Amino acid sequence: MSISLPFRFGSEVYTWFMSGNGTTHQGRLGHMIEIISQAGFTGIQPIFTWMGDLVNPDLLEAKLKEQGIELAAVALALEWNGNGESNDERRIADNAIALLQRFPGAVLNTVQIPTGRHDLAARQKSLVNIVNTVSARANALGVPCSFHPNSPHSSIIRTEEDYKIVLESLDATVTGWTPDVGHIINGDMDPLTKMKEYASLINHVHYKDWDGNPEFTLMGRGKVDLLGVTQWLKDINYSGWIICEDEGEEALDDPDFVTLHDGRWILNDLIPNLK
Repeated sequence: MSISLPFRFGSEVYTWFMSGNGTTHQGRLGHMIEIISQAGFTGIQPIFTWMGDLVNPDLLEAKLKEQGIELAAVALALEWNGNGESNDERRIADNAIALLQRFPGAVLNTVQIPTGRHDLAARQKSLVNIVNTVSARANALGVPCSFHPNSPHSSIIRTEEDYKIVLESLDATVTGWTPDVGHIINGDMDPLTKMKEYASLINHVHYKDWDGNPEFTLMGRGKVDLLGVTQWLKDINYSGWIICEDEGEEALDDPDFVTLHDGRWILNDLIPNLK
């Protein structure tokens, strides 16, 4: 993936997390780093609460250097269901921020773990306040932030109306937005249209593919116009990370295969077709 592009490609570890809700591959972040490097990616986005021993920044830095990849971002996934952060949530967030301070430029990627759409308006307002608060603390310490909506039916940021309410309430001085093209289309929106609408907020991007049967599929086999989105990002000179977070069903049995497939698909099918 050495072609001259304004952005770089990395991989999320959620592809491994899918099996057993994290139990199957717990403690194997080192292996994931190796596979992601082997796939040709230059960055990784782990999940902060699922990093095992490599949550130690010295160990993490050594493993990343060994494999020649960078820490692109860290996913901070918490429920955030209160009016503000709980003490435990604040402790976890601050530990994630402290880790990221060791890796300048790596993004704190905030994401809410979905628990239902009850009390929707009040919980959306609270979520925005929490994301803005966490992001302000990180930003003050030099850590860039980006908010990642998702699309399970229990998510409070999955529909077009949700996006308008939440994205337009983010404090753009401390956080950007991570469009996840698969989650956007899964919420009945067109990814490129939505990305153009809120282009000024984009500072991190997630890729996955979707075929609606019922949801996600192996990258390159679905209905997301990944080429069109990538071409637009190239045309606007987007200079952040594009992180592949493949949730195709194959990941349940063989996340290594899925990650290696995605790297090959980007190199052989996506990049050569860019103008």
